[in-house]
Amino acid sequence: MIRTFDKRIYLMLMTALTISGFIVICTLGQSIHRQKLASRISAAVPEPTVICEVREYNGHIGVFKDGSSVPYRVIDYDISLMSDFDREQLSEGVVMETEEELRRFIEDIAT
Repeated sequence: MIRTFDKRIYLMLMTALTISGFIVICTLGQSIHRQKLASRISAAVPEPTVICEVREYNGHIGVFKDGSSVPYRVIDYDISLMSDFDREQLSEGVVMETEEELRRFIEDIAT
């Protein structure tokens, strides 16, 4: 009777170890798969291109391209009417990555 009981315990422990090992191996495989997928996705995403920078220029808003010190476009809006936070951002410069982003920025200021 003791021998049968020992045999059952042994088989139960071996089954538990086998199932646990299978779970660990599957989890590691999924983790490696996710890391490979993440590296492929990050490699496929192109770096954002900066088309212009918007910053304060003589009390107004200037749109600068290619790090120029002279704006290619000046938005006739008095920055003293803006909030302190917005003025601080403009003094540091706001980078725009697309023409759409620049258009929305200008529309937000105008309203």
